Amino acid sequence: MDCESPADDDDDDDGLAERSVHCKNPSALKPQVATLTIIPPLTVSAEVWMLPAPGTVSMESVNMRHTLRWRPPQASCGTSILYSVQFQGEFELTVQNGSWVDAHECQRIRHTHCDLTSDLGSDSDYNLQVRAQCGSELSAWTELSRPFNRRDTVLTVPEMNVSTVGGALQVSFDKLPHTAVVNVTVWKKGDELQAVVYRMPAEQKMLHVAALQEGVVYCVRAQTILQPQLQSRSTDPHCLSLTGPDAAWKRATTVTVTVIIMAGVLFAVFWSISHCHPDACQTYFHKEPLPDSLRQTDLDIQIQKTHQEAELCERITMVPSVDSERQGSKADAGLMSLLEDRSSELPFTVEFVV
Repeated sequence: MDCESPADDDDDDDGLAERSVHCKNPSALKPQVATLTIIPPLTVSAEVWMLPAPGTVSMESVNMRHTLRWRPPQASCGTSILYSVQFQGEFELTVQNGSWVDAHECQRIRHTHCDLTSDLGSDSDYNLQVRAQCGSELSAWTELSRPFNRRDTVLTVPEMNVSTVGGALQVSFDKLPHTAVVNVTVWKKGDELQAVVYRMPAEQKMLHVAALQEGVVYCVRAQTILQPQLQSRSTDPHCLSLTGPDAAWKRATTVTVTVIIMAGVLFAVFWSISHCHPDACQTYFHKEPLPDSLRQTDLDIQIQKTHQEAELCERITMVPSVDSERQGSKADAGLMSLLEDRSSELPFTVEFVV
């Protein structure tokens, strides 16, 4: 770098000399700055999945209880295969640029199903996916074929129990969806047109119906409702007679008194029979005499002939007339011989007087 400093012949009174420096290369006065540029190496983002992905992901939703199920991958693993589940709702899809959220109860689990009831808490559509892990090896994500909405749940007939408490009906339910409403219909048997409908939230689980008539048979049925277009079938009618508040002890008292009275009567009868005096017994317990036919002790039973069956014999006297003596002389001889031959067969005796 060449710089010139020419002398100034004219000096100031203060003795200060002004000098100007002229350089052939003006950039020589600028500071030298070293710039280091780091060029990152070219990388290719390509994940190679060493483990097959789970197959056939499906959602089972009954009574607002949502369970995700899948099939294990067709691969051998020296240890247990672990599974993790993620979901993506409308908020994650639109606001959070399509991010996924881990299902806290379904991370690194061993079974092939996951309960997502607490995670899917709105009526929006949800995308779901699951992947497998064997040691340090991960599989690709397997997504549900279509978004799931909890409004697609299946409602079953509610499990209803009906009992009487005093002068009221007590209707209870088991395993109701948390956000559901139960319609309970109560009517007198044979008068369903006058039925009364009670709406009960699922959290209540028990309905108490009072101010009913004692001794009347009431029928009850119920139906679960989530939305106007999402309802279950109704239960079969359950009918029972309503008893009063004091019916229980009345029934027990009646049974007890009846048993005591019957026991006393039986005791008195058996005591009377075992301690009865013969004369008194004959007075109170009259013995009918046996008929004559049953008194016969002889084995030879003689059958007496009746008056009609007895042999009847009567003497007949025949007096011939004068005129007939002449005409019947020859016939008499034949008649006499005939009567003599048949006399043994006739029930009576015939004598001829000549």
